[in-house]
Amino acid sequence: MSDTTTTSVADPAMGTFDDEGNYTPRQIIENDTSFADAVAGEIPEVDDGQVVLGTVVKIDRDEVLLDIGYKSEGVIPSRELSIRNDVDPAEVVSMGERVEALVLTKEDKEGRLLLSKKRAQYERAWGDIEAKKEADAVVEGPVIEVVKGGLIVDIGLRGFLPASLVELRRVRDLQPYVGTVVQAKIIELDKNRNNVVLSRRAYLEENQKETRDNFLTNLKVGEVRSGTISSVVSFGAFVDLGGMDGLIHVSELSWKHVDHPGSVVAVGDPVTVQVLDVDFSRERISLSLKATQQDPWAEFAEGHSVGQLVYGRVTKLVQFGAFVQVGDGIEGLVHISEMSAHHVENPGDIVTPGEELWVKIIDLDLQRRRISLSIKQAAEGGELAAEYREHFEVDSEGNWAASEQVEQAWAEYEGSTEPAVEPVADDAQS
Repeated sequence: MSDTTTTSVADPAMGTFDDEGNYTPRQIIENDTSFADAVAGEIPEVDDGQVVLGTVVKIDRDEVLLDIGYKSEGVIPSRELSIRNDVDPAEVVSMGERVEALVLTKEDKEGRLLLSKKRAQYERAWGDIEAKKEADAVVEGPVIEVVKGGLIVDIGLRGFLPASLVELRRVRDLQPYVGTVVQAKIIELDKNRNNVVLSRRAYLEENQKETRDNFLTNLKVGEVRSGTISSVVSFGAFVDLGGMDGLIHVSELSWKHVDHPGSVVAVGDPVTVQVLDVDFSRERISLSLKATQQDPWAEFAEGHSVGQLVYGRVTKLVQFGAFVQVGDGIEGLVHISEMSAHHVENPGDIVTPGEELWVKIIDLDLQRRRISLSIKQAAEGGELAAEYREHFEVDSEGNWAASEQVEQAWAEYEGSTEPAVEPVADDAQS
């Protein structure tokens, strides 16, 4: 943030550079003050905390010497050169460069004039930062470091940019931002604590408000959009629609029960969703993934009717009966009164979880998504559902049995697991 220029020095009150760039310090003699006063005016008076302007005359690994026209060169330790940590002094200043520095002390225990370039830069930058905060203006600077919880941005001083405020949504990996120049708004300023908090998200939101308004205006309830899963949370998943993010609530992810959204979608997955609601005041978009998929209940109801027999698997026992899965994501209830022709005290006496069996559909309520099933009525026979008819035969009395195809399949299965062994004749028979 400080203004610096590079120039050759030919001032008798300071040192000189020759044609090859070598620096010769000003010669100090006894009672030199009166001599200097006579030829070049007074030697400057310096005080702790004063900002001075000088010329870089030497660059070492650990320090830089600055000629400010004082009786001795000032020393800028490497840690006082830049707000960046562990920098090479040669990357910060160059020989002959004119720089500002703040006087830390006129004379340390070794008699040196100690200066700080970064603190002079800080003082100059702070005034600029305060003015921009007052005007609600934007600051700009390169990202110089990743720290716990966010980024450090060089805005003439160290500005902290929290990870949650880097983008419109949370960013997992901050490392790619190092070296990039970012714009941000100042949201917190405390000089006493040397605390500057920035928000790039506030800058992005301000600049994208018009874009978001147009996006929301053109988004219609009921339309189908394509997007990409941008985030998965416990209550659903966010979808990047190409202008804004919308939320698929966990209840709208699938027609089946979902324990956690991560079992259905993952970050980066392309999805096709339907717009359920657009909230202009809160700038929120509600989406549905299951609305773009076939409703398994509607599909089941189209192919089945009351009185048909279906094959299912017991999934859960309850006090009043058992649930049986009869289709993909379709479960029906066998009430305890429909488990057997005789009185049943405990459903576990009749069936066990995982058991497969025939049940009859005795009620099908699509609106409430409920199917009532019966084991005892299935034992009495009935019409098979369409998906089973090609595998079973029905006799003249309405009883059904496995068809030749099923019997052949079982024979092949049993033959493959227990190879037939030809009988061996004994000697007498031979």
